[in-house]
Amino acid sequence: MYPTPDSTSANLQQTIADLQRRLAEARAERDESEAQKAALAQVLGVINASPGDLGPMFDTILDQATRLCDAAFGVVWTYDRAAKRYRPGWAHRVPAALAEFLGGNYRAPPSGVLNVLGDASFLHVFDERESAGYRTGASQLRRAMVDLGGARTALAVPLRRHDTVLAIYRQEVRAFSERQIALLQNFAQQAVMAMENARLLTETREALEQQTGNAEVLQIINSSPGDVAPVFDAMLEKAVGLCEAHLGVLHTFDGEAFPLVAICGHDRQIVEQLKQLIPIRIFGLLNPIVRGERVVHVADVRKTATYRNYQNARDRLQLGSIRTWLGVALRKEDALLGVIIVVRRVVRPFSDKQIALLQNFAAQAVIAIENARLLGELRTRTDDLQKSLEYQTAISDVLKVISRSTFDLQPVLTTVAETAARLCGADLAFIVRREDKVFRPAASYSLSPEWEAHLWQESFAPGRDTVVGRVLMEARPVQAADLAADPEHMRPTAVTIGKVHTSLGVPLLREGEPIGVIAIGRQRVEPFSDRQIELVRNFADQAVIAIENARLLTETREALEQQTATAEVLQVVNSSPGDLAPVFDAILEKAHNLCGADRGALVSFDGQWFRAIATRGMPETFAEFLRRGFPFVPGGPADELLRGEPVHTLDLAAFAAESPPGIARVVQPALELAGTRTILMVPLCKDGALLGYIAAYRLEVRSFTDKQIALLENFAAQAVIAMENARLLGELRQRTEEVAELNRGLEARVAAQVEELGRVGRQLDPRAAVVVP
Repeated sequence: MYPTPDSTSANLQQTIADLQRRLAEARAERDESEAQKAALAQVLGVINASPGDLGPMFDTILDQATRLCDAAFGVVWTYDRAAKRYRPGWAHRVPAALAEFLGGNYRAPPSGVLNVLGDASFLHVFDERESAGYRTGASQLRRAMVDLGGARTALAVPLRRHDTVLAIYRQEVRAFSERQIALLQNFAQQAVMAMENARLLTETREALEQQTGNAEVLQIINSSPGDVAPVFDAMLEKAVGLCEAHLGVLHTFDGEAFPLVAICGHDRQIVEQLKQLIPIRIFGLLNPIVRGERVVHVADVRKTATYRNYQNARDRLQLGSIRTWLGVALRKEDALLGVIIVVRRVVRPFSDKQIALLQNFAAQAVIAIENARLLGELRTRTDDLQKSLEYQTAISDVLKVISRSTFDLQPVLTTVAETAARLCGADLAFIVRREDKVFRPAASYSLSPEWEAHLWQESFAPGRDTVVGRVLMEARPVQAADLAADPEHMRPTAVTIGKVHTSLGVPLLREGEPIGVIAIGRQRVEPFSDRQIELVRNFADQAVIAIENARLLTETREALEQQTATAEVLQVVNSSPGDLAPVFDAILEKAHNLCGADRGALVSFDGQWFRAIATRGMPETFAEFLRRGFPFVPGGPADELLRGEPVHTLDLAAFAAESPPGIARVVQPALELAGTRTILMVPLCKDGALLGYIAAYRLEVRSFTDKQIALLENFAAQAVIAMENARLLGELRQRTEEVAELNRGLEARVAAQVEELGRVGRQLDPRAAVVVP
């Protein structure tokens, strides 16, 4: 059966109608989406235009939300934690009767639509009139929303972390669509971002205001060190403004009463009346502060026993119409100096930030009071003040020199000696430091050329014969009023050449042990005062800091240099397994640079003779002498080398003069050809056998330190490794050649035997052939 023309036409018309309906729905969705995008863009524009002002943003959100979601009115609810209820923060097109109710003081907390601050992302109430809160009358607010505002269908979205709800209402029962719910949630997200930005801006502004206030008060403290009145006036003005208070007062405490010293308030008449009152005696609100409390915060003074029971206190509180009271103690350690108080005429407690701010102002007030007290004392001793300033300047100068001279101690110690002498009225000064087991001069100031030349040749040790020796022995300051009359002093050059009479020595202590002494002297008999001795102590402490800094930095640098040098030598050892020349050259270069040696040599030993296999910095005549070699001489330094012990000769000339002729002949070329005075020889040993030694030479008499000896021993161990590697490699090459020679002989014998077998075979059977595989 075929369709009739009429049925075909009807189907076509139905299809067209469906397509037109779908097109209309698509256009409607497109228009709705475009409208929502435009609305969101408009809200973002308002947020950007007023980042710290939430009013325009919420007004725009409510306008766009009610319009696009086809709602009658909208409200932004904020939760008042003190009153435990929601209040309308912003509203849009709310009916007049409902607006009047919301502006009043309704009692019941909200329920239902506003209880969305839990885990729910939104709350959709299809019919408010059918809700339990409305039917039972449990919610006064819900009753008002329906009866006065005509609310029926409601949609609410919480603004997380802000105790705020965005709600829109329809005055007919008609559910909101999913797109409308999503739109309101988008608006809520934008509002949350705007509120967070506003919070951050507010906190930043408040912090800036507080910092500015603190800075201004501190500036006044600095500009008025002896006058606390402008400080207190500025402080109270800032405290009242930043704490949103109506009145601020500052009282000092004399042990019995609190005299008023500063007051600031909005009502000038009350301020003047309070100024005329007698000082406050200790009463209820101040009792906790007197007992030791630092902060007393009273939300409503009229609910306190002090207000009810003490007429004098009540009169004062009523005079200022005071309701909320905040007092912060001014304390210097445990002593109560006073109290700073701010009050409000309404019951509104101060926030934690405002309390912290007032505590900060209290600390500044203590600083101002303490500064004024100190300045008053200092002004009675002008000379002491001038000296203190000079001392501080001098210490600052010394610290600057310390910071600039981390490795070079000489300018630091010279500055310390000079400054100590100058500030203590001394004529001269010098500092000695420990070198190995003795103490030698390290810096001096204003010594005569003759005594300076003599002093720098001396050394000191603990003992009674010098002031420096007594300081080292007792580890405390020692003063000699007159060296010329001191029976224990045994170094007359200080008096005869240095012209010193009064001498003071102060130890440089590290962990209780002297590492040096700073000594100052006067060329007259005039003992140093206790204050001057303490000042020299301070300079001694600074010298110790500088010495320790330099020591630590030097040790760190030396350790790094040694590790680097060791690694480089090992790299040469690895890259030259059979060639000892570059290894020994690298060892001598690194070892002698790090040990502060002028010349050096690496010498081998064959059991009878010592011969140099590498030299560095040597005159050619002495280098040739070492290369030719010299014999082992018993009874001399070679015995210590055979035992595996380093040989450290401080003065080679003195050693040669005291040695037997046989040993002296071996030592003499080092003196005559190389000019050597101090020599260090470290043995090269393998399994108890002496392979040779590394020698470090100095042209002046100056001993090597324990660290330098240990470093040279480390390089000696590396040299032994290189020599052993070379020996093993040589043996391996020799054995390889021997095996090759054996192989060649064996091949020749096999060939001869094969030839003989062939010859014999041909004799037995001329037709046979010997085939050698």
